[in-house]
Amino acid sequence: MTHQDTAQRPALRSQRLNQITHEPHTKLDALVKAHAPFETQANFARFVIAQYLFQSELVALYNDAELSTIIPDLPDRCRAEAAKADLADMDTEVPAPVAGAVIHPTKAEALGWLFVSEGSKLGAAFLIKRAVGLGLSETFGARHLAEPAGGRAEGWKRFVKTLDGLELSAQEEAELDKGAIDAFNRFTVLLEQAYAAEFA
Repeated sequence: MTHQDTAQRPALRSQRLNQITHEPHTKLDALVKAHAPFETQANFARFVIAQYLFQSELVALYNDAELSTIIPDLPDRCRAEAAKADLADMDTEVPAPVAGAVIHPTKAEALGWLFVSEGSKLGAAFLIKRAVGLGLSETFGARHLAEPAGGRAEGWKRFVKTLDGLELSAQEEAELDKGAIDAFNRFTVLLEQAYAAEFA
């Protein structure tokens, strides 16, 4: 990497990912607010449908043997089953998969997707407080927002430290960026689907 590249890029890979995903992240936050998931339990159930769809698409990544050698506790971090249990708590049917899921991404691309999924656990700290207002909790209806074992901040720090420490080629860096942007865009699509009429 030349001096010029270093000057233009944030020092850490995770900081760069935060920077390049700022726009899709902001759009997604605005969309979530527009759908008012914390207004009623029915609205929240639709939000959980989106969470379940997204997490279920990432199950293969969380259980990938190669990725688990990089992040040893990766399978334990998956929240698909928690979101599925939340749907059952709220008498909401498990939705059918939505076309367009990520399939066989490269290792670097997969890490971009996981970066977005894992990062959302930090925001879940605020969401769980709102869910409590709907009569839900970390053991009923909002399990997928529960604090992970060892704490949110600690789990995120470990993930980021590992990600920042990896040796990646220029192509892999580009794939990582693509994966992170694709993940935000995909969740946006799934959120729109979850609030569409067919799930009513």
